[in-house]
Amino acid sequence: MPSYTLSQLAATLGGEIRGDASTLLEGVASLERADSTRLSFVVSAKHLATATASAAGALIVPTALADKLDRPRLVSANPHAAFARAATLFNPEPELQGGVHPSASVHPGAQVAADAEIGPNVVIGADCIIGSACRIGAGCVIGAGTELGRDCRLYPNVTIYPSCSLGDRVILHAGCVIGSDGFGLAWQGDRWLKVPQVGRVVIGDDVEIGANTTVDRGALDDTVIGNGAKIDNLVQLAHNCTVGEHTAIAGCAGIAGSTKIGSRCLIGGAAMILGHIEICDGVTVSGASFIGKSIKAPGVYTSTQPHMPHDEWLKNAAQLRHLAAMRERIRALEKKLSDKEK
Repeated sequence: MPSYTLSQLAATLGGEIRGDASTLLEGVASLERADSTRLSFVVSAKHLATATASAAGALIVPTALADKLDRPRLVSANPHAAFARAATLFNPEPELQGGVHPSASVHPGAQVAADAEIGPNVVIGADCIIGSACRIGAGCVIGAGTELGRDCRLYPNVTIYPSCSLGDRVILHAGCVIGSDGFGLAWQGDRWLKVPQVGRVVIGDDVEIGANTTVDRGALDDTVIGNGAKIDNLVQLAHNCTVGEHTAIAGCAGIAGSTKIGSRCLIGGAAMILGHIEICDGVTVSGASFIGKSIKAPGVYTSTQPHMPHDEWLKNAAQLRHLAAMRERIRALEKKLSDKEK
């Protein structure tokens, strides 16, 4: 593993050094677990006591805390982002091992870059294009006519259905399924008919999609994920959806078909979003919220109930059945008061 002095880190990450710039660091760790060879970070005064007690050899700190700690530190306008970059320096990707494993099946009509790394039992279909420096993990299946840009990383057992398109530096985690059929059905009167799903999935550059997440292909138009979007594990993204650039979607969210989510949105875990609606740029949806209509103004939207003791919840739930009757009674009382005032 590489090691860096604090001054070497500052040269790459930027920021101002306070304390011993020659402090040698061998990795990163949390405040609680760091020792004198590790770098950690602090984002706010809320963690000041923990940082003071930490054994970390050096810290990345915000400007507001620059003078409140006495150990070697790198002052940064964005400590979390600086720490992420530092962690990448300390944990580089393994060296690319170009070549095709003997157990892999690559169609003669596929184009695979000479330096791409194709793992055991990978299947690559006809007319696929696999870009330079791609890493395809064991057991991945890439359907015919699919294109991967440069430096993509597919972890084991990823499945990409035919005719999908991935940009550069896309990361797909284990078990991810891209381009499966959307839930397109037509009721004939006595049975369901399957509607062929003839669109694609188109994924931009620098997108990361988590383990066991499913992204359905479009029914007619494409399902599109914009540059820099990040999608967590166990997310369902249905057919014809659009996810804007740099939007992040947390685990177990379910997004129904033909939903358009704007750029720089944050979708909380287990959120449910109804289909055929639009969410504008800059929206945050709280975890476990249900979004049933379009959102046209940036902001934070929440639809969950606070938790409460079960007995109290039962009493409140029992009153819900009386809401309609209570509304009519209130309207009648308001009318009587209005008539009396007149």
